Amino acid sequence: MAKVLLTISGNIAPDTAERIARGERPRADYYMLGQAMDADLIDYAEARRRHPRIGPLLERVGGPDLLLAWACFAARARYQAIFTDGEQVGIPLALLLKLAAPFGKRPRHLMIVHILSVKKKMLFFDLFGIQSHIDRFLVYATRQKEFIEQRWKVAPERVVFTPFMVDSQFFALGQVEPHPTVPPTICAVGLEARDYRTLLQAVDGLPARVVIAAASPWSKRSDETEGAAIPQNVSVQRFSQYDLRQLYADSQFLVMPLHDVEFQAGVTAILEAMAMSRAVVCTRTPGQTDVVIDEQTGIYVPPSDPAALRSAIERLLASPGQAMAMGAAGRDRIEQAMNLDSYASRLAQIVDQTLDPVGAVPSRDATPASAGSEREP
Repeated sequence: MAKVLLTISGNIAPDTAERIARGERPRADYYMLGQAMDADLIDYAEARRRHPRIGPLLERVGGPDLLLAWACFAARARYQAIFTDGEQVGIPLALLLKLAAPFGKRPRHLMIVHILSVKKKMLFFDLFGIQSHIDRFLVYATRQKEFIEQRWKVAPERVVFTPFMVDSQFFALGQVEPHPTVPPTICAVGLEARDYRTLLQAVDGLPARVVIAAASPWSKRSDETEGAAIPQNVSVQRFSQYDLRQLYADSQFLVMPLHDVEFQAGVTAILEAMAMSRAVVCTRTPGQTDVVIDEQTGIYVPPSDPAALRSAIERLLASPGQAMAMGAAGRDRIEQAMNLDSYASRLAQIVDQTLDPVGAVPSRDATPASAGSEREP
């Protein structure tokens, strides 16, 4: 019997394994994590199957993530650990575990964190002190690690920074044939927190073909290019992951224009481009400082600054050799620490350490729950 229950905030498509085997999409992180952790997987569909009566009510009240949290809570006695794949599931689960605390032993709870420094999420922690029922916070941005430790006085050992990942086997230059273009192609990818208005200003009239892949399977954000004046050298398209790989190969580098946010916006596309040996021009934000190494794997620019963004783009367009060197350094960085295999192994090790009674860190704040209203300066 598996010792870990791993959530998937979505529905696993029936043909996912077949598409991976055919090379049509990257390997799924949840499959790799499940194997590394010896975990059972539970997605929305499985949660609905397990709870046909209460499930529809929970979904009406709080959406499928609340149902998924409830399914984990209902199964808690069968597992040593529950690993939630984001705070959208982890927060309600932590609250349920805390409410049930007087009635028996609970499993360890590890939660991936995208961003907690927003009002609604902060309110749950401030009011209910649910940090006591999250044994490990796994964060992708050092800014989030600092925020969690400071605001709720959580022991640093419980807030673990772990780099995000990309399937470096799928996203690799050896998998496709690059097709250089004249003028050269540069690309921008994704939706979440993208500052495409600044990008459109920056690239207007540049001697380059600019392709914006304004779509994301994860983001609910609207496309900022809609209704905007699109320069003649810019096209806005949608790509499958399979076709996106070809776009990276055909581009000289990736441009990642971001709003000034506190989470790892853009990290998936950044890592995909780096895995494809492409340099990255990226907005430096509080949340996006842990992937690109300035002047080694890419160039950072300030937020909302079309002139600075244009200057960085012109610099790499004029120096393709430097762009290639940065891209090669980015690929090395992926192979060393930010690939899917290392990620799955690292997270499985964190689970084992959390379950080890010798290495376990008590899930308590440094201050009583009543002091949870203390704010960072």
